[in-house]
Amino acid sequence: MKKFLMFTIALGLFCGRSLAADPAGTAPLTMAKDVLTWESSIQEAGRNNPDLVVAVESVDQARSLKAITDSAVFPQLDANAGAGETRTTIDSAKTTTSHAYSYGVSGAWLLFDGFKSRNSIKAAALNIVAAQESYRFVSADVRLQLRTAFVALLKAQALIRVTQEIARIREDALKLITLRYKAGLEHRGALWTTQASMTQAKFDLQQAVRNLELAQRQLNKAMGRGVFKSIEASGELVVQEEFHQKPDFEAMAQQHPSMKQAMAKKNAADFTLRSIRGGYFPQLSVKAGADKNGSVWPPEDRGLSAQVVVSLPLFEGGLRSAQVSQAASVLRQAEAQVRSTLDSTRLDLQQAWETFREAVEAVESAKVSLAANEERSKIAAAQYSTGFISYDNWTIIEDNIVQSKKTYLNVQANALLAEAQWINAKGETLEYAYQ
Repeated sequence: MKKFLMFTIALGLFCGRSLAADPAGTAPLTMAKDVLTWESSIQEAGRNNPDLVVAVESVDQARSLKAITDSAVFPQLDANAGAGETRTTIDSAKTTTSHAYSYGVSGAWLLFDGFKSRNSIKAAALNIVAAQESYRFVSADVRLQLRTAFVALLKAQALIRVTQEIARIREDALKLITLRYKAGLEHRGALWTTQASMTQAKFDLQQAVRNLELAQRQLNKAMGRGVFKSIEASGELVVQEEFHQKPDFEAMAQQHPSMKQAMAKKNAADFTLRSIRGGYFPQLSVKAGADKNGSVWPPEDRGLSAQVVVSLPLFEGGLRSAQVSQAASVLRQAEAQVRSTLDSTRLDLQQAWETFREAVEAVESAKVSLAANEERSKIAAAQYSTGFISYDNWTIIEDNIVQSKKTYLNVQANALLAEAQWINAKGETLEYAYQ
């Protein structure tokens, strides 16, 4: 009769809990105040992230520098006006006063400077390209930071639910062991071990709750929020990026923003060198002016001027040759950087993709293991309650189901982080949408 009573209680305890329900813990929490989807967090980060603001301003500065460089090939016009008074003392009793008034316009136009200005303009245009590719770098990094923070919050939310479920498992086990101990069917060591497991489960739950706020702060920062706000990430721990077909790493590396930036800097350095070498050529410009001057206002005497100016530097103390040497060194450095960037990009792409693929495969393995441990736990619960297996064997199976739940959650989060790293390795920006 005693064994039948224990069997009935055990079945009631273990059948009452659902080990298979939402093992990843992906349902949203109701405690959060501000629910954010991945798309809405992207939009907010695009508006508020300060790193993006810095990158945008760098592009604007490059465009302004290009406009400054362009101005050198356009005519330069100036207007002037003046008025003056001169007093001359002839003797102590007599002083004469004269006035002078003038106004006019003058202009100059650089006709030829050894293609120095033209090459400087091309270099400035390529610097804009480099700045734009640098913006893509920043945007890709911001996306990685944002995605990492978003996944961390999803995981923190899920971990609370998983630890709650584990705590229920441990509580049910403690109730069963307590009943068996009081009935004389289990020893004190089993009771104390189960109590320790219950204490650890409570600690894990409290720690998961504390870590939730930290994850919320990380996501607030990644979105560029200046004030902390309690938020909830809405979504599932499911990979969306394609990973089955091996990409063409060589083609991807050639089109990567790091390569485009390196090439733009190399070509800009080439045009800068040509521009400096243009200083060895004579400069040809025309100047003209028209003015009026006289001793009364408005002045009536008219003056016109026009001239062609040719200038050629003869000696500058080695300045020009030093500038050419420096620019040539910068070009060689940029060429070497292109080769290094290409090699690094190919390697980074393949490493990121392999890591991503392995992380996704680990999710499938952990999912199968979790399902097997859940089924084994149900069987073991009934076997232990009827005395078919010992406490030591049963508690090992219980520990396995607890560990499987944590492992499954961890590998799901790791897969999403590996996915984010792969997208970052491709150089995709914040606005990138899954294919």
